[in-house]
Amino acid sequence: MFSKRAESMYHSPIRRYNPLSDKVRANGKIVLPLNIGQPDILTPGEFFDAIKDASTDRRTIAYTVSEGLPELRQAFSNFYKKVGLAYEVPDILVTTGGSEALLFTILTLADHGDNIIVFEPFYPNYGSLAKMAGVDLNPVMTKREDNFRMPGAEQIAKAINSKTKAILVTNPNNPTGVVLTKDEMDAVVEVAKQYNLYIIADEVYREFVYGDVEFISFASYTEFSDNVILCDSVSKRFSGCGVRIGCVASTNKEFMSQCLKMCQSRLSSPYIEQVGATALFNVDDSFIQEALVEYKSRRDVCAEVISTIPGLDFRTPDGAFYFIVKLPGINADDFTVWLLEEFDVDGKTIMLCPVGESYVNPQDGASEVRISYCGLSCDDLRTAMNILKEGIARYLEVVK
Repeated sequence: MFSKRAESMYHSPIRRYNPLSDKVRANGKIVLPLNIGQPDILTPGEFFDAIKDASTDRRTIAYTVSEGLPELRQAFSNFYKKVGLAYEVPDILVTTGGSEALLFTILTLADHGDNIIVFEPFYPNYGSLAKMAGVDLNPVMTKREDNFRMPGAEQIAKAINSKTKAILVTNPNNPTGVVLTKDEMDAVVEVAKQYNLYIIADEVYREFVYGDVEFISFASYTEFSDNVILCDSVSKRFSGCGVRIGCVASTNKEFMSQCLKMCQSRLSSPYIEQVGATALFNVDDSFIQEALVEYKSRRDVCAEVISTIPGLDFRTPDGAFYFIVKLPGINADDFTVWLLEEFDVDGKTIMLCPVGESYVNPQDGASEVRISYCGLSCDDLRTAMNILKEGIARYLEVVK
């Protein structure tokens, strides 16, 4: 027997098919990955220089303070002030990635049996983190026909009950690519104020907003700042997913004191990676600006080809680097396996990410997939989208 907690969790849809992908690759098939938000843009050299120096100078890699290296907390603080958010060093706790920031925040705010509001479709790992914490997710649906826009305050409030502790919001959104408007954010803040809830703001994609759309941080609501918990990471911003460094930021001193207990329980985040992450904040702004231009080009290539696929329903994202696509009457899990095992174009196939687990009821997303465009060049993405196009046509012809 295993814990009900473990048995109730899903294997991550982002990584679930990795063993199958590895198997077909070993048999000679080329698999173009569209499943994971792993940028292929090179991590800045400042990171590698810093960890090399840190390794040379040390003979023992000791624990660091649980709050995080002072210089890294200062680097986060300087970054936030640069973008207009007044977080001081005491307002920041370093975590081992953004996922740990979210987990520690949930554990600090909610007891077993409490619940948190989420907007469907959501990042599927939210479900796993909630299961770990023994916390329920109360869903508020955003609808495809409404371009996944946030519903009004009245609709959000309907999901709240006596056990609700917080509203978890991803902006820009993973997987929909929606960037919240000021009016949508005002509605969330209005509800949070009315019911004295916390807002957990997952803003790891804040730099990746396209066109004339404006990103606004929940942390900019200064009159409500003690109820806003910002969860962040260097993973996407600096193309350093494997660095596994993030942070929790809040002006709420009591929350930070309680959350620190979680940080102390895991002792400390890795020293070497913290040194490298500190150096990343010295990277010239042109790094992110150039990445943004590249990601927009990739988005546009995907949209160009996807728009020619009969029966496919999608929205071009305003931010992050994902499409959420509704397949034409096709089960996403079955199709993902079939593409890997049974289909190729000139020896190449693709690996998708089914997003059933982006809904509290997975059947609500059974025919949807997330497509990540951050890890392949424009040429490879064009090839991948054409494989998707041919794969759907063939699947509908011979399988469905």
